[in-house]
Amino acid sequence: MDYTCCTLCPRMCRIDRTRRTGYCGCSSVLTAARAALHHWEEPCISGNGSGGSGTVFFSGCTLRCCFCQNYQISSGHFGKPLTAEQLASVFLRLEDQGALNINLVTPTQYLPDILNALDLVRHRLSIPVVYNSGGYERIETLKRLEGYVDIYLPDLKYFDPSLSSRYSNASDYFEFAAPAIQEMIRQTGSPVWKSEGSDLLARGTVIRHMVLPGCRQDSIRLLHWIKDTLPPHSFLISLLSQYTPFFHSSDYPEINRRITSYEYGKVVDTAIDLGLSEGYMQKKSSAKEEYTPPFNLEGLQDFN
Repeated sequence: MDYTCCTLCPRMCRIDRTRRTGYCGCSSVLTAARAALHHWEEPCISGNGSGGSGTVFFSGCTLRCCFCQNYQISSGHFGKPLTAEQLASVFLRLEDQGALNINLVTPTQYLPDILNALDLVRHRLSIPVVYNSGGYERIETLKRLEGYVDIYLPDLKYFDPSLSSRYSNASDYFEFAAPAIQEMIRQTGSPVWKSEGSDLLARGTVIRHMVLPGCRQDSIRLLHWIKDTLPPHSFLISLLSQYTPFFHSSDYPEINRRITSYEYGKVVDTAIDLGLSEGYMQKKSSAKEEYTPPFNLEGLQDFN
């Protein structure tokens, strides 16, 4: 698994990224835009007030979501080049700062370097490693992560291929995301908490779904798939109401608004009716732009 004929993601573009960029917009040089404590993940990841998740935001992305809140780095490719050795030192620094975990955000396109960095420090890290992705993954790639990742934090964005094609340029999104999430659950098993009575996750899979404007029926179809397919008590679910029009949302009038309380309430009611109550839901006030962190190379400035 390397960058010379890249097949890391479902795009399978087979481009030699040592010579030119792949579909993700990335070369073979690992690039990140921020490495800092983050307090706005789910409570089981970020904690409640203390610590925070040690997030490393990587540049580039294998999807093309028209509403991406991180568009400065996903499509704009803002970031700083790092070696695997420098990334390893970032992990240790975050732990020293009190991070509750190492949170790899949109990491798939740099997986060879990330695994090299983890190999350098796995014996020294005493906190979980979180793999935080859009859910658009190949099982063959995920299998390389077994033994490295303690917590998977995937999105499950769409059921309908026409929606995933229109908004993320990935008509095969569910085709890959569905088995990918099953593989993640296979690797982590049912949720394990840091200690008895703790609200911090030590191991497990948290499935995120953000309700999109006008798409509540697609959300409901996803919930039925989850109920019908995934083993009970083997995951947590996080239903997000935080959709905010961003990036190219204005080019798609039907989603150029925030979701309504009615839309989100219908999805939450369905989850409860299906017994999918192990996890999290958000208040409508969560749809705020300030929850997107500044991409200013925090935690990376001192690397040459």
